[in-house]
Amino acid sequence: MNRRTDPVPPTLMPALRSHLWFASCPEALQEGLLELGRLWSLRAGETLFARGGDDQSGLCCVVAGALKVGSINPRDGTHRLSLYLEPYQWVGEIALIDRKPRSQDAVADTDATVLVIPQSLLEPWLDAHPQYWRDIARLACGKLRLMLMAAEDTASMSIEQQLARRLVFAATSYGHAVQPTLRKRLRLPQEYLARMLGVSRQTINKALKSLAADRIIAVHYAEIEILDAKALATQAGQFDAALWSGLEEGGLKSPGV
Repeated sequence: MNRRTDPVPPTLMPALRSHLWFASCPEALQEGLLELGRLWSLRAGETLFARGGDDQSGLCCVVAGALKVGSINPRDGTHRLSLYLEPYQWVGEIALIDRKPRSQDAVADTDATVLVIPQSLLEPWLDAHPQYWRDIARLACGKLRLMLMAAEDTASMSIEQQLARRLVFAATSYGHAVQPTLRKRLRLPQEYLARMLGVSRQTINKALKSLAADRIIAVHYAEIEILDAKALATQAGQFDAALWSGLEEGGLKSPGV
C-alpha cells in the first residue's frame, strides 16, 4: 500500500509530552523515538495494522484524528472495539515486546496522522540501550491494568455503571494526561459504545437516556456531552486509588497508569 510518510518535526515533542507515559520516559528515549519515527497519513477507514499481521509498524502514537482498536468480525465486518485512541495515545507495544503477530486491528476512524517507530529500527536501538526496555514494559502494563479493570467491571457492574466509567475514561484520556482535564464533548457514537461494552445498541441507548434524564450527560449526533462531571464519576463508582486520585472542579485528577 502506498502511504504518505513524513519526517517528525522536533516541534511535536511538547505535544507528545502531554501523555504521562511519554513525559515520564528518560529524555534520551523521547529523543530516540522521534529520531527513528515517521509520520504516517491515514484516510478514514484505512488500516494501520491488522490482527494476525506481522507488519513491523512497531510502536505507534496517534498525533491527529482517531484510531479504532479491536477486532473485525469476518462474518459481518463489524468492529469490536477495545480502545478508541485519540491524540496523544500510544499503541503497538505488545507486539514489539513479544514479537508475535498483532492481536487486534487498528483502523483510522477519521483521517488521521500517526507517529510510527518501525520495529526494524526500534528493536535494535532498544537492544543497544537495554535500560529503556523497562519503559516500554511500563506502557504495556498500563494497558493491562485497564483491561483487567474492564473485565472486573463486566462481572460486577450494571451496564449504566460500565457506561459511566467508559465515558470517564474517554474524557480523561484513560488517565494518561499530564495535566488532567475533563473533556466535555466526546466523539463516541452509540454504536461504538455498544461494541466497547459488548451489548446491543438498544441497551446502550437506554443507559444513555437514563444518564441524560438525570442531566448528567446530553446526547448529540455521534457525540456525548458531559454536563455534570461529579455526578458521572459518582455513577461510575469508586476507581482504584492507584489510577484515580479524585475529582476537582473542571476535571478529573489522575496519577496515570
